[in-house]
Amino acid sequence: MSLQELYRLLSNLFRQGVVIEVDLDNDCCRVQSGELVTDWIRWLVHRAGESRSYWAPTVGEQVLIGAIGGELTTGFVLGSLYSNANPAPTHSANALHHTFPDGAVIEYEPKNGILKAVGIQKAVIEASEEISATTKKVICKASVEIKFDTPNVICTNNLTTGTLNVEKGGEMTGNITHKNGKFSSNGVVIDSHYHGGVERGGSRTDGPK
Repeated sequence: MSLQELYRLLSNLFRQGVVIEVDLDNDCCRVQSGELVTDWIRWLVHRAGESRSYWAPTVGEQVLIGAIGGELTTGFVLGSLYSNANPAPTHSANALHHTFPDGAVIEYEPKNGILKAVGIQKAVIEASEEISATTKKVICKASVEIKFDTPNVICTNNLTTGTLNVEKGGEMTGNITHKNGKFSSNGVVIDSHYHGGVERGGSRTDGPK
């Protein structure tokens, strides 16, 4: 093997480049590194067995590619690198942060203990038995819809909501306090209704109005 060939193989062990094409059907992409353009190569994933994860690279993403033995035919994308075109979305020391192309953000920040999902249009959580929220307070806020598809949703403490619609009945237990508004049942405002046909004695009054 000549020194020139050895140098070529060593140079190809690790190369930095930019994704120029992505084949979502076959889970591969092409990367340009200087004047070199790779063939279709796979990208590294966290898990690819019985447990699997998926997050495809995008065109314009700066990546690091590796090649076994320096042969680019064995190359694959090792990971991504921040660039001027796509800088870091946060500079927190410990946060887990994901920013998506539509502007949605999912983040957990240990500094303040806040888990947030913002900018989403719809959230669907499906469970075969139960969804349980064991917390001091649950605040649900979405621009469109949050759907819990499960037989039971349990919140063990306070639930704060702007509006509430109960479509299939139910029951309440414990002390209930209502204030700052009308409380009506079947057209009768409970806190301000009156009775007609009032008289002393054993007769019953008319129904509430």
